[in-house]
Amino acid sequence: MRYSRCLRLACRHPVSPSCQVLHCPRPAARNVTLVGPHHKVPGLVSIRSSSSSAPPAPTGESRFTDEPTEEHEHVSSFKQHRLKEFREDQESQDPLYPDLYPRLESSEERQTTSEFLKGFKDGVPEENVILTGRVRSKRVAGKALVFLDIVNEFQRVQVMLNKKKCISGKHKSAMKFALFRNLIEVGDHISVTGTATRTDAGEPTLEATELPELLAPAMEQIPDQLTDAKTRMQERHVDMLVNPQVLHTLRLRAEITKFMRDHFHSKRFLEFQTPILAENAGGAVARPFVTKATEFRNRDLALRIAPELWLKRLVVGGVDRVFEIGPAFRNEGVDATHNPEFTMCEFYSAYTNLPDLIRETEELLCGLAKHCQEAISTQLTALPPIDLSRFARPFKQVEFVPALEAAMGIRFPKLSAEGALAELLVQLKLAGIHVPGETPSSLPKLLDRLAAMYLEPQSFTEPVFIVNHPACMSPLAKSFLCPKTYQLVSARAELFVGGRELANMYEEENSPDEQRRKLLAHRSLVNKDDGGIGFDAQPEQSSEDAERPAEEDEWAANPLDQSYVKALEYGLPPTGGWGCGVERLVMLFSGANRISDCLSFGTLRNVVGLSAEERAAEKVSPPDAKEEDSSEKSDS
Repeated sequence: MRYSRCLRLACRHPVSPSCQVLHCPRPAARNVTLVGPHHKVPGLVSIRSSSSSAPPAPTGESRFTDEPTEEHEHVSSFKQHRLKEFREDQESQDPLYPDLYPRLESSEERQTTSEFLKGFKDGVPEENVILTGRVRSKRVAGKALVFLDIVNEFQRVQVMLNKKKCISGKHKSAMKFALFRNLIEVGDHISVTGTATRTDAGEPTLEATELPELLAPAMEQIPDQLTDAKTRMQERHVDMLVNPQVLHTLRLRAEITKFMRDHFHSKRFLEFQTPILAENAGGAVARPFVTKATEFRNRDLALRIAPELWLKRLVVGGVDRVFEIGPAFRNEGVDATHNPEFTMCEFYSAYTNLPDLIRETEELLCGLAKHCQEAISTQLTALPPIDLSRFARPFKQVEFVPALEAAMGIRFPKLSAEGALAELLVQLKLAGIHVPGETPSSLPKLLDRLAAMYLEPQSFTEPVFIVNHPACMSPLAKSFLCPKTYQLVSARAELFVGGRELANMYEEENSPDEQRRKLLAHRSLVNKDDGGIGFDAQPEQSSEDAERPAEEDEWAANPLDQSYVKALEYGLPPTGGWGCGVERLVMLFSGANRISDCLSFGTLRNVVGLSAEERAAEKVSPPDAKEEDSSEKSDS
């Protein structure tokens, strides 16, 4: 009669007084002692007396949290119901699942779902098989037949449980099948022993020969739908289970990074890891994250903003082809395409010029497009297909200065002259050309704004290389006199697709004297207090500025790493450098509109868990708008 009672309880959702023990303070878990070697549900454990010699749980709060720890844990009705069911089972004389979290036993019969399905290519395997996975679907067909879909390694396999075949062996009681049918839930991890078969419809199926073993129950219910944006980011793991597109986007990211690594390895590149913590954050003009180390208590360290200078030192050291895929950090705003923490890919190839870099970029991007489309059509079907015709080679090339002059109907002044910014602003005013936003405070920023207005929109229809930027925009690139415009330009190209910068490449400046001159001229290009980038006019210091901490001023005006110039004295061969943000590639090929969709747990705002109200209260800086730096290899 006990099993009949369990069946009745499975159809009800009461909260009995005995379940109130679940509302105990969290620290009490420190004083719980399990009876025997098995993990059992709360209520089946002995609790030590408060007068025990065990030390009391610490009550101090973490200095990293603003809110105190909750006194009581909220227990959902689903969890209460499951605990009640398992408690009833474990209190029986012959429990079906005496241990809810058993150790996984070794077995030569255990296979992954991929291996199991692969065995059907040569017919139906005859040997016994053990499959493990998460239950994603449960279908009850009467009292004697249950169908489950289990997933492992993103492969789904149907499991058929027939009462007549499952109650033989160690589960001799017919009531065990009824108990299992009511206990198992979607989300549970199970291990199933059985034989391979095909249904009448031809679907590969594992026919269980005994009742599945429970490996780990799902104590919270997986919802059928999840649409609330805040909940999706706060419980990203649930979002992955409910919305296939989320996980498919992240899987596509893994496919992209793997393809890139394989591509570079096939070209005889070596992958190196360069320092993330250093005294100087060089390679781009951006505000770094500043921290301290116990080894250097009186010295500030910075998280890297780009690996560029380290990788070029490796080329000086004899590594002619080197690449790195790793994190970079920039202490700037968050918006749809920027996050302070992002992944960057950079490579450097000795004896390589700009045309070589452009050809390499076209080859890599076309290969990525084909690889991603193949993955989307076969596995990642929740993502939109890729139009491969958009990536037909060769890509369109647009020269920076001639194209801007033609689009605007003016002729630029000598951009390398000292007063070029003022002169160009006057020309724009006389021509009636309005630059949106505040008046740019530096020539590179103004030129970058004009390119965004007149050149970058051309990439909405096809990929576009913008080449030969003015030299003032690229202090780390080699420069030359353009024979068409007689402007001093850099041997640089930016790839734009869909209106967004995708990759940045240039011939590296390898003359120590020229590099020193360019860096000295670029010293005034610093981060402003609003997070933007511009030239420091160095006005008279007011009393308010004098009270500003010296540490803040030091990092705001930190020059590019001057020790890099000394490394060039040992000889950097003619080198081509290339960089891109991996998240930008994922956005392109997955169809995602926000960078948060391409990050495992969203942007920094999502990770920190700020609510909309907190964000509104913390708006002490301008809205999430981020000026892109024109000198960096790649952007976040």
